[in-house]
Amino acid sequence: MDVAVLGGGNGAYAAAADLAEKGHRVRLWRRDITAFKPVLEKQALFLKDYEGHRKVNLAMASDDLGAVIRDAELIMIPLPAFTQDSLVKRLEQHLKNGQVILMTPGTFGSYIMAKGLIEEGCRAEVVFAETGTLPYLARKHGPDTVAITARATRLPTGVFPANKSAYAFDIIKRAFPAVEPLQDALDGALMNAGPIIHPPLILLNAGPIEHFDYWDIHNEGTQPSIRRVHDALDAERIAVREALGYGPPHFPLADHYNPDGEEWMYGNAAHEKLVDSADWRESLDLLNHRYMREDIACGLALLVSIADWVGVPVPVATGLLNIASAIVGENLRVTGRTLENLGLNHLSREEMRLMLDKGLLYKEVLLWMTAKQS
Repeated sequence: MDVAVLGGGNGAYAAAADLAEKGHRVRLWRRDITAFKPVLEKQALFLKDYEGHRKVNLAMASDDLGAVIRDAELIMIPLPAFTQDSLVKRLEQHLKNGQVILMTPGTFGSYIMAKGLIEEGCRAEVVFAETGTLPYLARKHGPDTVAITARATRLPTGVFPANKSAYAFDIIKRAFPAVEPLQDALDGALMNAGPIIHPPLILLNAGPIEHFDYWDIHNEGTQPSIRRVHDALDAERIAVREALGYGPPHFPLADHYNPDGEEWMYGNAAHEKLVDSADWRESLDLLNHRYMREDIACGLALLVSIADWVGVPVPVATGLLNIASAIVGENLRVTGRTLENLGLNHLSREEMRLMLDKGLLYKEVLLWMTAKQS
C-alpha cells in the first residue's frame, strides 16, 4: 500500500521505517531540510529494535509535500496536535478524494483538520481517524536512526465522520492490523493516553526536571503517589466516557503498569521495556515540551471542557490543568483546546452525535430532520 508519513520526530521515523520494512511503499516528508539531509541523501532510515540494527529503504524521502502524499491511500500524521492548524494550509491543495488521514494520536484533531480544510476551500472528500496512542514506543538515536522499544498490540481508533468507519478501517488495518474500531472520533480523543499519563509525570516531577540535566519520568519519576494521581485522573476520564455513552474497553492506564493485568495498548510489560531501554532519560523543556503543549494544553484542557459540557466533576483534571497554567503563566482552560474554542460547546448531545457521525454536513441533516417534523 502507498503510505505517506509526515513529520521528522520519533513517531514519524518509527512509522516510516517499520511500515517500509513490512513491505509498504512509504514516502516520508519533513519540513526541516537541514535536519532531514542524512535521510534525503540515503533515501533510507536505520532501524534498531530487538532484532538488531539495519537499513530500511524508503520509496521516497522528500521535502515536497505534494509528491509525498500524491496517490497515498493512507496519510499518517504522528505530529504534535498543536501543528494541525498550520498543516491544513500545506495539505489542502494536494489532497484527493478517498484518502485517509490518520493522526496518532489526534486529540480531536479530526474535527479541527476537517473544519480547517473546508475553510481553506479544499473540495477533496477525505476521511480522518485518530488513535489512542502512537503505534510505537520509540526514540531517535541520530538524524537517520530510530529505536523502537515496543509496538502497539492494541490500537483503539475512531473515525471522522463515523459513517465512513468501515471504509477507513479497511485501509488503516492494512498498515496497522492491531487497530480496534471505536464508535467515533470523540471516542478516540477520550482514549488518548497522553493527557492521562504525562501531566502527573511532568507536573509532579517539575523540580527534578528543572534541576537535573536528564531525568527519566518513567523510572525514578514514577512513584506510588504519582501512580495514585494517575488512577484518579484516569477514573475521571472513564467517567466522562461513560457519561457520553462510550462503553468498554476503556483501556485504563493501570493496565500499562500491571504486567499481569489486561493487555494494554503496547502489550504486557511495556512499561518495563520502556524503563530498561533508558531512552526516556532525557532533557525536558518543561514549558515547551509536547507533554505540556500537546498533552496538557490540548488534551487535558479538552477533557476538562468536555467534562464541564457533560456535567461530570473532574477535580483532579481541573487541578492539574490549573497547576500547569501557573507553571506556564497562561490560563490553559481559556487558551487551550476546549469545546468553547472549537465552537462546539453550544451543541446538544444529539447535535454532537450527529456531527460526529455525519461530519460537518450535520447541519444539513438537522435542517432535513426539522423540515420532516414540521
